[in-house]
This record gives sequence, structure tokens and C-alpha cells, in this order.
Amino acid sequence: MSYYRILGFEKEPFSTSPDPEFLYLAQGHQSTMTNVLIELRLRRGLSVVLGDVGTGKTTLSRKLIQALRERGDFIVHYVLDPCFENEYEFLYSLVRNFAINLEPYGGPGRASVLDLKEAVEKFLYEKTVIGNSTVVLIVDEAQKLNDVSMEMLRVILNYETNDTKLLQLVLFGQLELHSKIIKIPNFLDRISFKYTLNPLSLSETREMILFRIKQANYCSNVPLFRDDAIEMIHKISQGYPRKITMLCHRALKQLVMKRKWAVDEEVVGEIVSEDMRAGWLNQTTHH
Repeated sequence: MSYYRILGFEKEPFSTSPDPEFLYLAQGHQSTMTNVLIELRLRRGLSVVLGDVGTGKTTLSRKLIQALRERGDFIVHYVLDPCFENEYEFLYSLVRNFAINLEPYGGPGRASVLDLKEAVEKFLYEKTVIGNSTVVLIVDEAQKLNDVSMEMLRVILNYETNDTKLLQLVLFGQLELHSKIIKIPNFLDRISFKYTLNPLSLSETREMILFRIKQANYCSNVPLFRDDAIEMIHKISQGYPRKITMLCHRALKQLVMKRKWAVDEEVVGEIVSEDMRAGWLNQTTHH
């Protein structure tokens, strides 16, 4: 039997998979989600969301996709690993994933870069202006985009009518994406909304833990995490959602192994000591 069923859960509460159902929307995440949805609805073009590793960018991007697909009038494509060597590779990935017909250009093997650009522009015009749909490209790990891909995105963002951008682009990236964009002024100028996700406060850490427990259908009135444990988890994780999730997961496993019914400071302290002995944790982290 899984440890979480022993403790009274229906699902695993602290999985690190980017499940939108388990995304706790802290103030920054909620603000980002609301603003990006407004930008997309208004077809403003380019939104950029930055954040350090583990701040919840990927899960937020999945939550955004889920929200858009529920609306029905959005055509969404999601790029998880944007490593393209050249213009052709980049454009062909768009053509393939948006299922754009290349038969007028002799088929996939014969279309040139110019043909692909024309096919993408024609597709965007038909879907947006004629079909009244909103075409959205969401790129995760956007700091991996090379100069060629950034330039191609800039060119596609130029496709517009008098009052609307034909492609809506949302970039989710680590902080180094900022320095990459700053070097391209005519890309920077096109950003309609930008936000940097920050780690969670102590109260947000508590809310996140309680939210995930509730989402996993915890069916007991016994509080699982004591306040002293939550304070220690916040201190060790420094408020990074991914680290909070992993610490909570390990703490619950400890409960089962030690036959205890609540995570306290002692349980979290044992995990920290174990990591320090194994050399996985900087000793200054929790002082």
C-alpha cells in the first residue's frame, strides 16, 4: 500500500509532477495567470514570465494551457524544450505542431524557409482574422532559445493586422532569459506583460501545504503538519515551491516509517540532518 493511503489520502499530495490541479496559486502566481489571460484575450502579442528554478513556472504554464483549452476558441501549442538549430527546424516545428498544410508548397520535403514563413503567416491570418480564434504559442524553458529562434519569434510577432497580433506568445524562462532579451531591443519593446515569480512567504508556504493536502482528499481531522514543522520547512526551502513539495513528501514518508501521525520540527530536523551528513545540504541553509 502507498504511504499516502496509509495516512488517509486518496492521491499523492506532494508529487513533483507539474499537475495543474495541485498548483497553489500564491499572490504572484494568481496575478501572473490573470494578467496573461487578459493579454491573450486582448491579443496583445508577447508576455514573459521569469522565475528561478523551482518557483513553479512549468506548473503555471500547464495551468494556463488547461484554462485556455477549456475556453474553446484558443488554438494552443506548447514547446517544452525549445532547442532549434536553425530557422528551418524552428519553423517546421510550428508547421508540424499546428498541423499546417504544406501541399501548396510541394509537401514537407520541398518547402523552403520562405515557404514555411508564408505558410505560418497564412495559417495565423486564416485562424485569427477569418476563423476568429486566438493562436497561442507557449514556450517553457525559454532561456534555451538561441539567437536564431529569438529572431524568428520577433519576425512572427510582426505578423499583424491594423488592430491585432496574429500570434500570441508566452515565454516562461529562468532569470538568464532576461539578459538575453535585454540585448535585443526590438524584442524587448514588444513585451506587453512581464513578471518575475518570487519564492513564497511563510504564510503562503503554510497555505500551499494545506492546499495540497486538501486536493489529495485527506480524510482526517488530525492536522498533519504542526506550525513548528512548517516554519522549519519554509526556512530550509527558502520558500521555493519545488523544495517545499519535496520536503513535505519526505516528511510524510518518515511519519509512516516511524508510526507517527503529525509532522513536527523533529521529523523535519531528521531529514535535514540526514541531508547534511550525506553532503546534500549546505550547513548555512537552516541557521
